Amino acid sequence: LVWSGEIISSFFFQAEDGIRDLVRSRGLGDVYKRQMAVGAVRDFVLGARLLDGKGDLLNFGGQVMKNVAGYDVSRLLAGSLGCLGVLVEVSLKVLPKPLEEATLHFELSEAEAFGRFDRWAGQALPVSASAWSEGALRLRLSGAGPAVAAAGRTLGGEALEEGAATAFWAGLRDQAAPFFATGSAALIRLALPAGTPTVALPGSHLVEWGGAQRWCWAEPDRLPALRALAVAHGGHATLFRAPPGRAGDDVFTPLTAPLLRIHRALKRQFDPAGAFNRGRMYAEV
Repeated sequence: LVWSGEIISSFFFQAEDGIRDLVRSRGLGDVYKRQMAVGAVRDFVLGARLLDGKGDLLNFGGQVMKNVAGYDVSRLLAGSLGCLGVLVEVSLKVLPKPLEEATLHFELSEAEAFGRFDRWAGQALPVSASAWSEGALRLRLSGAGPAVAAAGRTLGGEALEEGAATAFWAGLRDQAAPFFATGSAALIRLALPAGTPTVALPGSHLVEWGGAQRWCWAEPDRLPALRALAVAHGGHATLFRAPPGRAGDDVFTPLTAPLLRIHRALKRQFDPAGAFNRGRMYAEV
C-alpha cells in the first residue's frame, strides 16, 4: 500500500501476489505499525473476490464505504492465511499521507512508560506509533504541522533527526531492528487489551501500540505459561518465530470450544474438501 499525498477515500486494486499476501497475512505495509492510531488491516478491506474450495467465484463487500449488509466476509478474509480460499481481487481504503511527522525519545523505565501511556491515552494527541525497549521509549507524532508541533511541546522528550526516526520505524516494520535478530530462542508476540499494565516477560522484550503489542524472546517451553498469562489478561500469544530445528508447536493460542466450532463451520462452508492450507492456523481446521 503506497501512501499518497492526496486524500483518497477508496481505491480498487487488481490483486497481485503482493497485495493479496499482505491482506491475508494482515501485513499491509505501514498500516501495521500505525494500527494503534488507524485501525487493523481488516478495517481497510472494503471488498474482495474469493475463489472458494468448490471452484466458485464469490464477491463480498464492494468498493465504497458502508457497503455491507449482513456478515462482513471481506474483513473475515484479512488474516485468514488463505485457509478459506484464494483472494482474486481486493478493494482497499487508503489514507492521506501525514503532512508532518516527528519522533520523540524518552529515557524511561517500563513502569514509567506505561504510566505515560495511560496519561496520554486521555489526551487529544496525534500519536501514530510507540515503541519501548531497554529503557528507551520512542513516540511518533503524525498529522498537521501545528498539531505535531504543539504535541511535541506538551510531551517534551528529545526530538530525533528525521533520517534516524525513519530508519527506526522502518526497522520495526520490517523486523530488521537489533531486537529481532535471529536467536536460539522463540520469538513470541503477545496481543493484550489497551490499558493492560506491565506483565512479567522473560528476558529482553519490546512493547508497541501503547502496550497492546508486546514481543519477547523465550525458550519454547515457556510458551504455555505465556499464553496463559495473555489469556488471563484478555489477550493471546502467538509463536511468531520458532527457534532453528524446532517444529510442532502451535503457532496460535488454542481456540475455545465455541470458537473452534465456528472456525470449523466456516471452513466447511468455504472449503468443504480441505483443499486450502488445511492445518495452517489450527490442526483441527
